[in-house]
Amino acid sequence: MPHTSILAVALLLLVPAELRAQPANSDCANALALCAGQPVAGNNTGTSTDPGPCPGTGHALWYTFTTNSAGGNGTVTIGGLDCPAIAGMDNELSVVVLAGDGSCTLGQFSIVSGCMGDSVDFTVPVNALQPATTYWLLVAGVANNGALLEAQCGFNVTVSGPGIDVVNVDFDAGPDVSIPLGGSTQLNATGGTTYTWSPTSGLSGNTVADPVARPNESTIYTVETTINGCTFTDVVNVAVVRVINPANTFTPNGDGINDTWLISGLLERPQAEVSVYDRWGQRVYHSIGYKEPFDGAGLPTATYYWYISLNDVTGKSDPYTGYVTIVR
Repeated sequence: MPHTSILAVALLLLVPAELRAQPANSDCANALALCAGQPVAGNNTGTSTDPGPCPGTGHALWYTFTTNSAGGNGTVTIGGLDCPAIAGMDNELSVVVLAGDGSCTLGQFSIVSGCMGDSVDFTVPVNALQPATTYWLLVAGVANNGALLEAQCGFNVTVSGPGIDVVNVDFDAGPDVSIPLGGSTQLNATGGTTYTWSPTSGLSGNTVADPVARPNESTIYTVETTINGCTFTDVVNVAVVRVINPANTFTPNGDGINDTWLISGLLERPQAEVSVYDRWGQRVYHSIGYKEPFDGAGLPTATYYWYISLNDVTGKSDPYTGYVTIVR
């Protein structure tokens, strides 16, 4: 069952007193900033045993989060809770949200959301958050039910909700595009403050909004930006299309010269579909890929009509049509 307790005394200690290896955010001054909707892994093992702000707690980790311009309600979620089974140690974590002036000074904090916790994944509602305000969040181990030691566990912490979620972020890597082999296109990401592209292969630069992309093969590029300390990503698919060039005639006379229909650029596209029809609409040749070229076997001298679908990797199929003449 979840436990709830109310802070009745001022926060006792803001800086851990023990001199030993501890997580960087084991004190207020080094609180780790959380971004809306982006889980952060934590583990309070090895943090100070000093009492936390909630009764019966210790081994606290410090976080901050900042509300958006509207403020309102939010939620703290503790997931992936992993507490080792150790004799005398509890298996429950507690969360408390505090308001303060940013000085990490004793007595400057007040409770926003009462101490709540559980031994399984849980959420803590945080209501009436002020707009554009930084709050402190503590995740601490609990010692309940006769346990001698506060829990030391691995977990993920996430903050979200209408008062915390980043609003009006319209970050876009741009539309997917197809280019011919050897061609190029200018990418155009928008809505970010900084831009980092990956992979870097085929790009004129990877730290600008609009690099020129000239990949040798179809590539999905990811662009990342940081807005208000939070990371956002988007992707754009640059499909490299090997342009085909079907010959308009061939002479299947067995002399070893021009005996089959040549379609340059098609061998590299095994998913392409090729169909050839006579003047009555009867299909006389069909293949997926073009490993065995059309040789006109058994067909008279005439003009035939073809239909080629590349079945493009972007999910689009741009058909090519035309005619080819068999000359004997």
